[in-house]
Formats: sequence, structure tokens, C-alpha cells
Amino acid sequence: MTLNALSDLMLRLGRPHLAGVDEVGRGCLAGPVVAAAVVLPPAAGGIGIDDSKKLSSGRRELVFRRLIASGAAIGIGVVSAAEIDRINILQASLQAMAKALAALKLVADLVVVDGRQPLPLHLPQYPLVKGDSRCLPVAAASVVAKVVRDRQMVYYDRRFPVYGFARHKGYATVAHRRAVQCHGPCILHRSSFRFKTP
Repeated sequence: MTLNALSDLMLRLGRPHLAGVDEVGRGCLAGPVVAAAVVLPPAAGGIGIDDSKKLSSGRRELVFRRLIASGAAIGIGVVSAAEIDRINILQASLQAMAKALAALKLVADLVVVDGRQPLPLHLPQYPLVKGDSRCLPVAAASVVAKVVRDRQMVYYDRRFPVYGFARHKGYATVAHRRAVQCHGPCILHRSSFRFKTP
């Protein structure tokens, strides 16, 4: 059964709460992994939702504000760098998405998960590869997670200014790796990740 057929079946059964869930920060050297779960309101077509990777930072912020104003149900899940080191990045990503769903103010009737892995939850799930470009609620979740995580990294940049977190958001840029080489890692860095010298 396709995702559209599942969505239509849910509506016919009077169970309209389809949640999209996605995470960001999986490939970073520093900072948390952040996930969002989103259930869109019925008329969400005019919000401008798209895969977060296809939107500029300004456009993501605009879509984020529109989602809040539309009354979309949103849940956020965060797993720290220390926890990532303890349980590994895959488990941390799944945990962040599970936390995001738990933070929703409603119970999802179906969860569309970006990727191949189902979540460790007793909820009907539909893992969907490239879900952020194929499913509107997952795209919305990707935008929310990206905006929330980027804002966190800008905040951390004020606490740890030598690393340039506001610019690269913790990803493995040459400037970031050089800063780690010069100053050593801080508590936001994932010690289980390999820090290749630039």
C-alpha cells in the first residue's frame, strides 16, 4: 500500500493524525541530534513546506513561523553529544525521534519516519527513504528540527566562540576541524567521532 493510499484510508476511518518525523545533526562533529514530529493542520498547502535542505535559512525560519501560526502539532526531541557517545549516533537519532513523538500533544494514528529504520515505539509506522522530499509532514519535521538545532548552535557559539558554531552548526568544515586542532574539543564535541585533521 502506498503512503497516499494509507493516508486516504486513515481519513476514511476517522483517524486523521499522520505525523511526520525527521532528525538533523546526525553527521556533525559537535552538538546534539535534534528531531521533530509534526502533524499538519488540514489546510497546510500555503505554508511553503519543503525538504529543509532545499530551503535557505531565511526561508526555513519563515516556514517555521508559519507552522507555529497554523496550529500544527509539533514535538521536539533532543539527544546530547554525551549520550550520542554512549549509545551511538543511530540509536541517538532513533531516540530523538521517539522523544519528539512523545512530546506531541496528541497521539499519532500513523507515523511516517524518514529513513529505513522504524522507531522503538508501539505506534503504526511507515519508514520512508527520502521522506523529507516525498511526504509533506516529514518535510515539515525536517524544517522544524533544522531551525531548532541551528538556533541551539548559535546559542552555543556565544558560550564557545573559538569554534565558529554559528557558521558551520557543528559540521566537519575545514575551519571547524582547524579550531578543534588548535583549541582541543569542548563538551559539545562527540568523542566517538573521528576528527580528521584538515
